[in-house]
Amino acid sequence: MTAKWIETLTGSLEEKKQYKAATARIEALPAPYSDVARALQRYFLYYGMISDGSVLTAMVADHADLWERAALDGASVRDIIGDDPVEFAETFAAAYSDKQWIDKERARLRTAVAAAESTGDRR
Repeated sequence: MTAKWIETLTGSLEEKKQYKAATARIEALPAPYSDVARALQRYFLYYGMISDGSVLTAMVADHADLWERAALDGASVRDIIGDDPVEFAETFAAAYSDKQWIDKERARLRTAVAAAESTGDRR
């Protein structure tokens, strides 16, 4: 019962465990993969603005998979991310941007503009 109450406030405890496990996998990578993966993960958290815990958990797990595979294959960092790390990060994060914090404000802005237009006060 206590776990259910805590999850209501903080989100799924299982998702938190999965997130931490994926983050630990990233930390365990050899350099330079771990360095780049950590930098990208930080960027994802700022850029992605993902509000759904299951989506964030899936993204971080997939990100760990990518870098583990790259390390096993001996691929260079540039082979993975290309010439522009920002473009790579934003393209990767876009695949997981189903729900973002900004979505609510986008909807609110659209509603406000539509309401203002419907009042007939056009200049």
